[in-house]
Amino acid sequence: MSNSTLSHETVPGAAGAGETIGRIGHAGLRVSLVLVLGWIGAMKFTAYEAGAIQGLVSSSPFISWLNSILGVQGVSNLIGTIEILTALALVLGIWSARIGALGALMAASTFALTLTFLFSAPGWEPSLGGFPALSVVPGQFLLKDAVLLAGALVLLGEALQRLARTGAADPLART
Repeated sequence: MSNSTLSHETVPGAAGAGETIGRIGHAGLRVSLVLVLGWIGAMKFTAYEAGAIQGLVSSSPFISWLNSILGVQGVSNLIGTIEILTALALVLGIWSARIGALGALMAASTFALTLTFLFSAPGWEPSLGGFPALSVVPGQFLLKDAVLLAGALVLLGEALQRLARTGAADPLART
């Protein structure tokens, strides 16, 4: 068999299996983003979590100013509220591409912002020579947000494609 013959062969059932696995993966991506954002968002209303994020917030050039206005628990509550609303919008995105796009954009923005903490918070492990050695907290803890950001962008792309296809057919398109 030549290489050109091999490149044109198909595996029976692979396309159908691929579509099924893709749908399961897509649903799993949505559920896991909702779970992460909802759960972590709810935790933000506890003093424990407010204290845990205080250093990250204080080191951020983007949101540190919120501490002087809202205080530590107030900032944590605000972030928690945004995360819970984002999770809710991702759930509603199942039925409304417009709300789904908003939720995915909010999620992507959240994870992009938290990734900036890698550069503003003390996260490089000095005992290992600094960069690129990450401390466990916050460094390695924050690194997972790169994957979460990619997942949010996948859902955003999907929602925008649905909007382009359906437009006015979206039941909540006028909201």
